[in-house]
Amino acid sequence: MDHNTDQEQQLLVRLAWLYYVGGHSQEEISEQTGLSRFKILRLLSKAREAKIVKISIDHHSIETHQLADALTRRFGLVECIVTPPLGATSDPNADDMRARRAVGICAAAFLARRLQGATPPVVGLAWGRTIAAMVDEMPKLNRPDARFVSLMGSLSRTARTNPFEVVQKLAETCGGEAYILPAPFITDSEEDYQIIMAQSLVRETLALARKADFYIASFGDCSMNSFIHQYGLLSSGEIEDVLASGAVADMFGKFFNQKGELVPSKLNFRTPSVSMDDLAKHEIVLLAAGLAKAEAAQALLRSGLINRLIVDGDLAKVLTKGD
Repeated sequence: MDHNTDQEQQLLVRLAWLYYVGGHSQEEISEQTGLSRFKILRLLSKAREAKIVKISIDHHSIETHQLADALTRRFGLVECIVTPPLGATSDPNADDMRARRAVGICAAAFLARRLQGATPPVVGLAWGRTIAAMVDEMPKLNRPDARFVSLMGSLSRTARTNPFEVVQKLAETCGGEAYILPAPFITDSEEDYQIIMAQSLVRETLALARKADFYIASFGDCSMNSFIHQYGLLSSGEIEDVLASGAVADMFGKFFNQKGELVPSKLNFRTPSVSMDDLAKHEIVLLAAGLAKAEAAQALLRSGLINRLIVDGDLAKVLTKGD
């Protein structure tokens, strides 16, 4: 490919993501790129003509491939998918929402591709805002033989991120079946945890989870500003205890330190979900979005549990830097 043509292709991809996924105005893009609004408008039109902008946007570029290769080598991944960086603004919450949508678009395309196989698929799902974004972007498919199973307990109220909502909506989109783990996110005690895990419906759901072709994981950071604390899933005292144990990340109801090791916290024995042995035996696809998740994402990537990573470009840049 001619060098100038290649450069223009990279520019078209960047502008398309900034405008259609990042939600930046033409004026904001002009400030970031130094291009006139007239030229931006012309290039966006050219991107549509070149079919870079379709129902989804072709996100591949030299920059994203370089970031993906660097992360694949660094963390021993099978595959890494990186969205084009959207850049930070003065509103971190809005930045995180855009990052989740970008990752959601790529994750939906990945899942749709994996569901095209001949074997009846079984997909295990965590829950969270990034997985909800993936489900929102999922195209309609005809896979009545597909089964989607939640891998952890649920919230006590209806929300887009609730396992019931996520799994049910995904099953409806694909014409498949949804299986919910009938348990709370966290139990009151270890004794209650043992009782719930012994229930036949819980054991049957986890038995199906063990047959899954792969797991799709979201994760959280451990802090007073974390989703699990702000949503009332853990009390301030529980968060303080798990932080004291060295936790920086939670995934599938399990808490990990900076080295990617399970921390010595009793909370790990109060969250009904798949076991560590189950995680070690399955392909895990991690969805990572938002700069606030950098420390938590690094910890989980060090755990050796993650096989594939789908990450927003701005977070990917951080993750490629040295420790």
